[in-house]
Amino acid sequence: MFKHNNGTFENSFTSKAKDWVLLLKIENLGYKQDRDIEKHIKRMKSKIFIENLQEYSELMEKLKTKYS
Repeated sequence: MFKHNNGTFENSFTSKAKDWVLLLKIENLGYKQDRDIEKHIKRMKSKIFIENLQEYSELMEKLKTKYS
């Protein structure tokens, strides 16, 4: 998030916004598991899904298990 806000990714799509906010942080994931979970969340295209991940930890545990 910090790199997005300070302009590290100058020519990327994400550089156009300067107000990134961290909504969800998942600890202790490997690179592949992290990317797979990120893709899953993005495919959902749902703010409600992200809010539910924040509120109900069992949803995140299911994702961790699915992509382990």
